[in-house]
Amino acid sequence: MNTSKTLFVLMAVFLLAPLISLGQNAQFKALVFSRTAGFRHQSIPEGVAALKKMGKDHLFEVYATEDPRVFSDKGLESYDVVILMNTTGTIFNEEQKAAFQKFVRSGKGVVGIHSATDTEYEWPWYNEMIGAQFMNHPYSQTVRLQVLDKKHPSTYHLPDNWLWTDELYAFKNFNENVKVLINADETSYDTNFSWQPTAGMGESHPMAWYHEFDGGRVFYTALGHIESTFLDHDFKKHLFGGIWYAAKGFPIE
Repeated sequence: MNTSKTLFVLMAVFLLAPLISLGQNAQFKALVFSRTAGFRHQSIPEGVAALKKMGKDHLFEVYATEDPRVFSDKGLESYDVVILMNTTGTIFNEEQKAAFQKFVRSGKGVVGIHSATDTEYEWPWYNEMIGAQFMNHPYSQTVRLQVLDKKHPSTYHLPDNWLWTDELYAFKNFNENVKVLINADETSYDTNFSWQPTAGMGESHPMAWYHEFDGGRVFYTALGHIESTFLDHDFKKHLFGGIWYAAKGFPIE
C-alpha cells in the first residue's frame, strides 16, 4: 500500500472511530421524526441538530428522518425511543400506525416536542398517548412556568418558577391520567395577545407531562417553538431528562 493510501485509511479510521465507539457503547437508540403535513416550524433544523449533539454528549445514537416508511415492525425494532420533533397533521398511514402501536406496546418510549400535539387529530390512540390536542396559542411571549414536580429527570434542575419565552399552547381533549410536571401561570402572560380571540385553560394549564401508556412510556413538552429554544441549556437538560426517562424506563420515584 502506498503512502497516500495508508494516510487515507488511517484518516478514515480516525474519523469513524468515535461513531464506531458510540454504536458499540450507546446507552440507547433514538429515532427523531420531524415529518409535517400542516404548519412547519422553522425551529425543526435547530431541534434536530440539538438532538444529534445531545446524542454525542450523552452517549446515545440518533437517527433523524422524515420518511414515514421507517414506521414498520422492522424499521422500528432497533430503536428504544421515538422523538416526535415538531410534527404536524396526519403523518401516518394505517400500517405505520399499527407498527407505532406495536412499538409502544413492546415497552418502548415516545417523546413529543411542542407541535407533537398538533398531530394525528383523527387517531384516538395517538391523542391519548401524547396526552392532549393543540387548541390555540397567542403570540409568543414570556411566561412564568410553575415547576410542580421535581422528581422527574426532566425537571431535577429547574427552579420552582422558571421564566420562559415561547409560543404558549393551550390544549383540548386533555388526558387527565398524565402526570403534570410544569404548569403555565396564566396571570403572567396575555392569553389574548393574538391575531384572533384565544382562550387559556385557567389555573390548570399543563405545559409538560409524562405517563406510562399501553405498555410504554411517554414524555411531552409544549416548549420548543422558537429556534433559540434549542440553544438554551436549561431546556436541553429538560428535554434530555424526558428522553432518558422514555428510553430507559428507570424508576424515578
